[in-house]
Amino acid sequence: MSDWKTRTNLVHGGTRRSQYNEVSEAIFLTQGFVYDTAEQAEARFIQSGDDEFIYARYGNPTVAMFEDRIALLEGAEDAFATASGMAAVNGALMSMLKAGDHVVAARALFGSCLYILEDILSRFGVEVTLVDGTDLDAWRAAVRQDTNLVFFESMSNPTLEVIDVAAVAEIAHAVGAKVVVDNVFSTPVFSRAIDQGADVVIYSATKHIDGQGRTLGGVILGTREYIRGTVEPFMKHTGGSMSPFNSWVMLKGLETIDLRVRAQADSAQKLAEALHGHQKLARMIYPGLPSHPQNDLVQRQLGGKGGTVVALDIKGGQEAAFRFLNALNVAVISNNLGDAKSICTHPATTTHQRLPDEQKVELGITPGLVRFSVGLEDAEDLIADLQQALDQV
Repeated sequence: MSDWKTRTNLVHGGTRRSQYNEVSEAIFLTQGFVYDTAEQAEARFIQSGDDEFIYARYGNPTVAMFEDRIALLEGAEDAFATASGMAAVNGALMSMLKAGDHVVAARALFGSCLYILEDILSRFGVEVTLVDGTDLDAWRAAVRQDTNLVFFESMSNPTLEVIDVAAVAEIAHAVGAKVVVDNVFSTPVFSRAIDQGADVVIYSATKHIDGQGRTLGGVILGTREYIRGTVEPFMKHTGGSMSPFNSWVMLKGLETIDLRVRAQADSAQKLAEALHGHQKLARMIYPGLPSHPQNDLVQRQLGGKGGTVVALDIKGGQEAAFRFLNALNVAVISNNLGDAKSICTHPATTTHQRLPDEQKVELGITPGLVRFSVGLEDAEDLIADLQQALDQV
């Protein structure tokens, strides 16, 4: 499999067939497994083999197929599938940290990630320093000799700042700190964060990996030693594992993720170019545009692909943004992204509503900001839909 190209691995990677030689991967909907003898049960609890399972919270054949396949896509040694994207974030951070440790994180993060850092980790004695993730001097100033871990979104939600993975990794590794990257917006199709220096990569599989709004899921990727020695013990005892059925859905999603994400990114680029400079917009944010502050980095880090999400800052604030949202005909109003359907979100009142107003201002989450996740509809239909909705503002 290591010699296969990406799309071949996405269809066949990690497949385990039962005695029936089924074409589509089997769903092993079982929470437990039977042992031939008491001695075999004892031996398995001491040391399980690659295809030996104990309990679904510890591992499952369907889940293992998903873990193997996403690891092949990411270029990681191993992976652990979790119940949701936030279970992956929490599991990766909590399994590595203890009271007295120091974390440096980018300030521009999803609201739930900020909650884990500022509320949960701080409550348990972890010191957290937040910085402007795009400012390498800020990282250098914040990282200390006793810093244990740095954490950031490679492309931030929702203002689409792009962070230099290789440069931050170099700063962190100089003091022995681990680099944990939430790679959702960059996607595993365009980003090779591990090759660029990340030690741990996290995805909400709910987004592009499923890609059709069906199930929750997440995944933590890294070295086999880290996944099986650090993450697995924490996750199996705290209960954040992915279900077999959800793993099967994610396997089906991986078969088409390369095709879907590339098509979505192409449409996002067309949409951003068509609406750039529109008189009703205070800002158009898309990493694939030459006007984006980190466009040069996008060329190096993401192969020139700006991703599947566009941010529109509509003049007139929340009232204008709501008028725009309510006028959409093709796109739907929801709070997910990476879906086959185009989805529009007003972050200030939904995904990031818990943040204080001053923090929203600092992060660029204005009352007029709208996050637009581009789906698989025809790009011309999406452009026409957004243009007519802007006409209503």
